[in-house]
Amino acid sequence: MLPLPRLADDRVLLRPFGEDDVPAVTACCQDPLIQRFTRIPYPYDEDDARDFITGAPARRLMGESIDLAMADPDDDRLLGAIGLVIDRHDVHRAEIGYWVAPAERGRGVAGRGLALLSAWAVTDGGFARLDLQAALANAASLRVAERCGFVREGTLREAWYRGPSRTDMALFSLLPGDPRHG
Repeated sequence: MLPLPRLADDRVLLRPFGEDDVPAVTACCQDPLIQRFTRIPYPYDEDDARDFITGAPARRLMGESIDLAMADPDDDRLLGAIGLVIDRHDVHRAEIGYWVAPAERGRGVAGRGLALLSAWAVTDGGFARLDLQAALANAASLRVAERCGFVREGTLREAWYRGPSRTDMALFSLLPGDPRHG
């Protein structure tokens, strides 16, 4: 079983998803950029959101992933999603990923969420390595990773398929001893 961190700063609260988040997750996942740059099903509907949200506790209990909502600490409004997917061959290694609601972009949500979860993961969370992959075409995500102290290790050529073609991905990592920013 993986822990369930509850992390926050003055602008972002990381918390478990709830049934009340289904409409907002469904709406956000209609966004062309979220569809292009994440592994969500396409097309995405309310059943997909409900399955993702109701399945999160079991995935955490099975040691597979930690899925968290990024929410406004004042009104609990959904700002985005962030999570860790644990390497099934190495429980001390995980891939971190995130998306931000279209209306919240450009306000530092991704950077705040990434800084909170990655700092916890490589300290109290006990992870020895975090990987982060971002499409080369996703300039905003590349900047967020770099600002949060992730080290760019190289390019995974044609590593991502999201029809009709493959795209190159930048591979980043964060180790416990790396300087972190945010």
